[in-house]
Order: sequence, then structure tokens, then C-alpha cells
Amino acid sequence: MLGVFIKHFLPLVSKIKTLYSQINKNISRYVSFDQQELEIFNSLLEFKTVPKKTMLLQEGEMCNFEAFVVKGCVRKYYIDDNGFEVILQFAIENAWVSDISFSIYEDKPSRVFIETLEDCEFFMFSPESKEELFRNAPQFERAFRILMQRSLAVTQDRLFNTISKTAIEKYLEFLEHYPTLSQRVAQHYIASYLGISAEFLSKIRTKIAKL
Repeated sequence: MLGVFIKHFLPLVSKIKTLYSQINKNISRYVSFDQQELEIFNSLLEFKTVPKKTMLLQEGEMCNFEAFVVKGCVRKYYIDDNGFEVILQFAIENAWVSDISFSIYEDKPSRVFIETLEDCEFFMFSPESKEELFRNAPQFERAFRILMQRSLAVTQDRLFNTISKTAIEKYLEFLEHYPTLSQRVAQHYIASYLGISAEFLSKIRTKIAKL
């Protein structure tokens, strides 16, 4: 009986260690932490598995989480004045997703939707847990500030590309940034992210294939 328990328990422990190692490596990219600080951080995380096509956040709701994607793909989008979905972000493995720029920091209802496109695994982090983390391990405040700055830089770069680059250039850059995503999500989602129609994206793909 003990042998059966150990057989099933040890792989679970190994998986949990791997998951925490994944997010610890991500958060330590810009700031170094000691083991005690990482243990404080890990103790405040909530691990969740979420099936595909699940709404994590809807427009008008208050966003009460920051999510680190362990596995899977998520889209963040809004609906424009003409009723079309406009995808702002794809979050895949090792990316963070939330509505931190508006709902969390401004304490206002969200203007975006966040939906899983695949079965996903997350580490979820509430604003209250974040404040507790900053009190007990202040070094993390710098790490999250850097993450926010990088997120804003990516948003600014995306806006610049939308204005200045051709559809083909934007698609090629998308493939460079997300090399596997075109096989994981529907093409109309990619078209929405690029700001073009699905039909036009199909023409671009055909043209590139002939090069």
C-alpha cells in the first residue's frame, strides 16, 4: 500500500516543483531573490486548471487577478463600436495576463474580455496577495514594476507597428514573436490581432507560401 502511495505521490511532487520553478525563473529574470523570498512568493500563489473557452474576465467586471500562464493560450480583447472583436494580446506559456492598466490600478470596471483558447494551467495572484508580498518581500515590488514597464513597452511597440507597418510585415513579425501560435489558434483570431480581415490574412498566407 505504501509503495502504491509513493508511486503516485512522487510524480505529483515532482510536477509541483517544476511548476513553481517555471514561475520562479520568470519572476527572477530581472531581480535576484533568495530562497526565503521565493517561498513567500510561492505561498501566495493559487494554481488553477481552466478548460478552453472559459471567460476569466468580462467587460464591466472588476479584474481581481494577475495570471501567469503555465500552459495553454489566452486571448485578451475588446469589442469596438462596430461590434467587432479586437484582440489586444495572446498570452501563452510564461506570459502574464490581466487588466492591470485599467481595472486593477484604476479600480474601475474592466473594458476587456479575457478568454482561454486552450485548456490552461495558471498561477493566479490577487491584488491582496500582491500587497502582502510587497510587505513581506519588498524586492518583488521592483520585479513587478519592471514587468509592467516591459508590458507598456510591448503595447507601445504594437501600436507603432499597427500604424506604420504593412499587413504582411505585421504578419511576419507575428510569426517571429509567436512561432507556434498559427497552429494553435483559429486564423480569424490572428486576423483580429493584426487588424485585418480573415480573408485578407488568407491571401497574405498564400502569397508568402509562394515566395
